[in-house]
Amino acid sequence: MSLRVRVDKRRKRRVLRVRGRLLNVDSKPRVSVCRSLRHIYAQIIDDCKGRTLVSFSSLCKGVGCSGDASSVAKSVGLELGKLAVAKNVAEVVFDRGSCLYHGRVKALADGLRESGLKF
Repeated sequence: MSLRVRVDKRRKRRVLRVRGRLLNVDSKPRVSVCRSLRHIYAQIIDDCKGRTLVSFSSLCKGVGCSGDASSVAKSVGLELGKLAVAKNVAEVVFDRGSCLYHGRVKALADGLRESGLKF
């Protein structure tokens, strides 16, 4: 088995392990985070209805792309939280996917908390 196949298998197991813990909370929407080398994306998903309620990324207008990646991620979290509060979403669960809760992912979560969302 090649290295790439093994890495993909481990990543999929991490995603399923994290998401399996979150699916027990079916009344709250889920904040799904995806990060690439340059940008960070986040969306709030209602799994009961299968719809995306709100999404925001570092590609959207209104995000200050100056500064380091953590400050950009925090501003994405602040903007996403403001949009969610405007749509009457108060409590969510945080789905980090296969990413570690560190750096940009943690900064995004802190931005969501500062905007008024509860995890």
